[in-house]
Amino acid sequence: MNTNAYDKVETIQSFEGLIDVYLPDFKYSDNQLSKEYSDVSNYKEIALDSIKEMNRQKGANLILNESGIATSGLIIRHLVLPGLIENSINSLRLIAKEISNEVHLSLMSQYSPTINVCNHPYLNRKLTKEEYQVVVDEMEKLGFENGWIQEIESSDYYLPDFNRTEPFAG
Repeated sequence: MNTNAYDKVETIQSFEGLIDVYLPDFKYSDNQLSKEYSDVSNYKEIALDSIKEMNRQKGANLILNESGIATSGLIIRHLVLPGLIENSINSLRLIAKEISNEVHLSLMSQYSPTINVCNHPYLNRKLTKEEYQVVVDEMEKLGFENGWIQEIESSDYYLPDFNRTEPFAG
């Protein structure tokens, strides 16, 4: 289940035994940012509660098949945004404190600005290597050992080409 994690706990509870792999984003540690960027003022609390329920159901174990594909578990994703490093650091701290530092974490550097944010003070540029490294260092300091980090160049590879008929085709 691919989700932004802004889900009711009761909804996640109703999925118990039905979902093989949960893939929630944990976007914001700061509700002012969530209000500004996602128009919700309580993202942090709702997302943490729903991810806690996912973790209760799946735990920290990620089960892979013989091809290395996840077949059961929880992978929390966090996209590091340029100029908002404190949000990322605090998001990792919340995950470690409120959920566990044993969960699988995908720390993404693939943010790429669009024309809609060309005048935004932070989002108008790609993430720098130095910004991303600060967040990676905090992840390691917090004891996260399960998961993935991306190459800083990943924003060049993961941007769909919306001029194509099938923008997500390889």
